[in-house]
Amino acid sequence: MTGEQTTRPTALVTGASAGIGREFAHQLAARRHDLVLVARDRGRLERLAAELTRRYAVSAEVLVADLSDRSALQTVADRVADRDRPVDVLVNNAGYGQRRSFLRNDLAVEEAAFDVLTRAVLVLSHAAGVAMRERGRGHIVNVSSVAGFIASGSYSAAKAWVTTFSEGLATELAGSGVTVTALCPGFTNTEFQQRAGISKPGPEFLWLDPQKLVADCLHDVDRGRVVSVPGLQYKAVVGLLRVVPRSLVRGRARLVRR
Repeated sequence: MTGEQTTRPTALVTGASAGIGREFAHQLAARRHDLVLVARDRGRLERLAAELTRRYAVSAEVLVADLSDRSALQTVADRVADRDRPVDVLVNNAGYGQRRSFLRNDLAVEEAAFDVLTRAVLVLSHAAGVAMRERGRGHIVNVSSVAGFIASGSYSAAKAWVTTFSEGLATELAGSGVTVTALCPGFTNTEFQQRAGISKPGPEFLWLDPQKLVADCLHDVDRGRVVSVPGLQYKAVVGLLRVVPRSLVRGRARLVRR
C-alpha cells in the first residue's frame, strides 16, 4: 500500500520482511511511526504492511528492492532523502550470511553480500545523514553483529566495518540532533541461520529473543547510545574481546552471526 502523509514520524526499515527487521517494524509501529518497508519479497512485504496497518492504525509503504543492485539501492536512497516525505528513523538491517568460507565461495556471491552488508549501509546512511542534519533531528540504526569483534571471514569483516563506520558517523553528527546507533547482536532466534544454511550452534543461553533485542536497542537509541550490545552474555563477550590480544582472538575465532 502507499503511505499517505501524516503528522506521525516515519521509519524506513531494510530487510523488513523477516527476523530482526520485521520486529523493528512492529515495535516502531507500536510507537506510532508510519513505516516504509524495504525487502526483495513483495508478497511478504505486502502481508506485513497489511498487518501493521490493521494492528497499529499506521501507514505502511512497500518498497521492493534488492540492495545488491545499485539502481534499486538508489531508489531507496532517493526515498530516504525525499524532503517532502521525511524519514525520521532509518534502520539498516538487510543482510545475510554465507554458507561457504571466503575462498570456497564464488566471488560474485561475495561481492553481492558485500554490497548489501556495507555499500547499502554507506549509501543509505549518507542520504539519511544529510537529510536529517538539515532538519536537525533523526535516528540512524545500523544492524551490525558481535561477529564484527572477531576475525572470521568476510561477514565478520563487513560487520566490523558497520560498527566502526557508525561510530565515525555518530561523531560527525554529534550536536546536530541526529543520533547513530550500531546494534551488535549475537545469536538470535530468527530464520537467519536457516536461510544461510547454518545449523544452530552454541548452548541455548547464548540465543537472544528478537523482541527483547529490538526493545533494548530502541531504548539505547532513545538514550543516544552509539553501540548497542543486547544481552548480558554478549556485553561480557564484547568487553572481553576488546581487551584480549588480537592474536588470541584470531586463534580462537568461531563464526558468530546475528
